[in-house]
Amino acid sequence: MPENTYSPSGDDAGDDLATVRNDALGDTERVDVTTSVDAMDNVRDLVDIPSIEIVTRAIVMLMSASAEKLGLAPGASEDDADLDEARKLITALAGLVDAAKPDLGVHAAPIRDGLKQLQLAFRDASAYPDEPGEGPGEKYTGPVRDRRR
Repeated sequence: MPENTYSPSGDDAGDDLATVRNDALGDTERVDVTTSVDAMDNVRDLVDIPSIEIVTRAIVMLMSASAEKLGLAPGASEDDADLDEARKLITALAGLVDAAKPDLGVHAAPIRDGLKQLQLAFRDASAYPDEPGEGPGEKYTGPVRDRRR
C-alpha cells in the first residue's frame, strides 16, 4: 500500500518547512508544518466527540446548506436558488434524520419540523411542484402537506 512519508528538509533547517513525499504519486511537496500543528491545537479529536453531536452537526449543516440553495439566506435573491442542489441536500437530510430518529431524543421533533419546513419551501419555490410523496426526502418522511392550506 502506498504511504506518505515525512522528512525534515536538510538545507533549510529552521525554516518551518518540511518535505512531504507521496509515494503513490511519486512527487514531493514543501509544506509549512507550524501552521498545521497550530491548527491541530484548535481541533477536538473525533474520539472525544459524542456520536450524537457529530450527527446533529451534520444535520444542522445540511439544513443550512439546503436553506441557502433554496435562496432563503439573508440577502439572497431568487436568482441565488439552485433547486437541483437543494433537492439533493434535503433528500440527504431526510435520510440522515430518518436513520438517526431513535437517537435524537428531545431534538427529534424540532429537527423533523425544520426538515418539513425545508420540504415545503422547496415545493413553494418550484415552478412545477412535485406531487405529495414525490418531493425531496419524502421517500423517508412520507408525504408532506402544508396544514395551513
